Amino acid sequence: MRKLVTTGSPWETRIGYSRAVVVDDTIHISETAGAGDDLYTQTRTALATIESVLVENGFSLEDVVHSRLAVSDFANWEEAARAHGEVYADIRPAFTLTHALPFVDPAILVEVGAVATRSRA
Repeated sequence: MRKLVTTGSPWETRIGYSRAVVVDDTIHISETAGAGDDLYTQTRTALATIESVLVENGFSLEDVVHSRLAVSDFANWEEAARAHGEVYADIRPAFTLTHALPFVDPAILVEVGAVATRSRA
């Protein structure tokens, strides 16, 4: 089974991507920007969006097996990492941190993505 998760953004069809794609028991969530004026706040709001996408599709944060952060201000990467650690401290998924510059919108300081797999118990 393959399910496309959309936000209705015109960019999704224009560029050819989905907010997320669910294949069987796995969800792949596209990198997601957050709102706010600083790296920490943008990371927290992006992680909240990730959690919403997970829950709306029958997953939870505990199902996340890989998390990705791309930050534009690498000198302050620890602010994004702090927000990430507050959310994933006990889950501890595989993790990728990259420096991305520039984002399409210069106000974007971070994008967060994830892959989650439901356990088959």
